[in-house]
Amino acid sequence: SNTAVLHQMRRDQVTDTCRANSAMSRKRRVLTPNDLKHLVVDEDHELIYCYVPKVACTNWKRLMMVLTGRGKYSDPMEIPANEAHVSANLKTLNQYSIPEINHRLKSYMKFLFVREPFERLVSAYRNKFTQKYNTSFHKRYGTKIIKRQRKNATQEALRKGDDVKFEEFVAYLIDPHTQREEPFNEHWQTVYSLCHPCHIHYDLVGKYETLEEDSNYVLQLAGVGSYLKFPTYAKSTRTTDEMTTEFFQNISSEHQTQLYEVYKLDFLMFNYSVPSYLKLE
Repeated sequence: SNTAVLHQMRRDQVTDTCRANSAMSRKRRVLTPNDLKHLVVDEDHELIYCYVPKVACTNWKRLMMVLTGRGKYSDPMEIPANEAHVSANLKTLNQYSIPEINHRLKSYMKFLFVREPFERLVSAYRNKFTQKYNTSFHKRYGTKIIKRQRKNATQEALRKGDDVKFEEFVAYLIDPHTQREEPFNEHWQTVYSLCHPCHIHYDLVGKYETLEEDSNYVLQLAGVGSYLKFPTYAKSTRTTDEMTTEFFQNISSEHQTQLYEVYKLDFLMFNYSVPSYLKLE
């Protein structure tokens, strides 16, 4: 079918990118269990889903809870969003022994969902830094970003960290100091670092841009498509391409170029072209 051909092309794109950038993409040859904490396992249907924050991962975690709940849940949308993110509600691959991990990686159907990298980044910024309720992010990252990136920051800004500008966030991401200090938070970490597509051979690469059809295709292949559909919803707050363009208008071409380098493998691997609004050096 056309769909199968499309997914084969996406898989080939990942393989080709890994090969072409092998020095960069194979830095770490052996995955450790800690690298596998984003891979959610459904033993009943032999599925492995690598979740990427800001790419419909709440709804996919809800679906995984329905699939692994053995009848406990039937409607994914009845599961509260915060409950979908409670780690105890889903089993991840890092909780298994090495032989069990290898067996599942070899025989289960593995899939992930990706999104245009800068749209995902703006979505993460909007969610974590412009919403008043995300105080834990403001405290943990906002204060650090302001301290490092803002000259003459007020005491209040340094204490609260709740008014980070997008330009400051970008400056923080491209700062070599940040890269050395700790891994990126999962909301802005590259897909390539979260899901390790150069080491793990994914059977399906779904896209945010074709979320419903790709999701239902996964469910169909998993043999559950007759009774489970991906929840449709119109999100009015969704980060769009136009919105992303606006956010990038105030970013210098030098910073745009450096940021593109950080996310370059995600762009290449998942076949996203360089955004037309970028002024790369």
